[in-house]
Amino acid sequence: MEKSKIPDTTIETLTRNFFKESQEYGFKYEDYLKYVNVLLDYAINTKNNHIDAKPLKNDSPKFSDKENFDLPIEAKRILIREANIDTDNRFIDKWQNDKFGRYFLLSMTNSQDSIVENLINSKHNKFGIITLKDKTPIGVVAFLNIDKVHRKAELRKLIGNPEHRAHGYGKEATQYWIKYGFQKLNLKKIYLNTIDTNIHNIKINEEMGFKVEGILRNEAIVDGVPHDVLRMGLLLDD
Repeated sequence: MEKSKIPDTTIETLTRNFFKESQEYGFKYEDYLKYVNVLLDYAINTKNNHIDAKPLKNDSPKFSDKENFDLPIEAKRILIREANIDTDNRFIDKWQNDKFGRYFLLSMTNSQDSIVENLINSKHNKFGIITLKDKTPIGVVAFLNIDKVHRKAELRKLIGNPEHRAHGYGKEATQYWIKYGFQKLNLKKIYLNTIDTNIHNIKINEEMGFKVEGILRNEAIVDGVPHDVLRMGLLLDD
């Protein structure tokens, strides 16, 4: 497999994330010089030992042209059904109560109504509930701010139950939800905004085809603290 060049925007994003964290830690000018020297030593040692970084994999499922993407969607391990405001509002509210889930809506970059019931009812949004094959709800996916003129929308995803996180359910649901957006909602671009700018989050999104478009500086205020927002996008043509 041919080595892929890491985009400059990704490197800039990761560097900015480290810089902000190092400032909070208390780095001084001389600490940055030491860090760069140590980093170069590691890079040189890696190169001399012919150890290459693992190429970015793209493990998106292969979809056939005949595959049906009407809701409910049946994936390998999960289902995605239409959200029902009368029964699902309580699940989403509960899922947003922990430290991880609260960012599902808190990190939105506009000032639209963040009340779940109103968001689900809006004609500009589309919500899907992720369930196990036994119909147990475990999370939610959404397209917000669906723009029918420019054919784009913002992707949101959340595995609400902590015991079901880190099992790949969120990634699987996202892959099918993306296909639904392109095929059924007629989107040409899907983008995501997140205040999570660490390397793990970026790599997961890149594996699904998203590309870093840039950093929106101090774009979102969460608990009175300004946060940078990472913007990544995926085009239908990609």
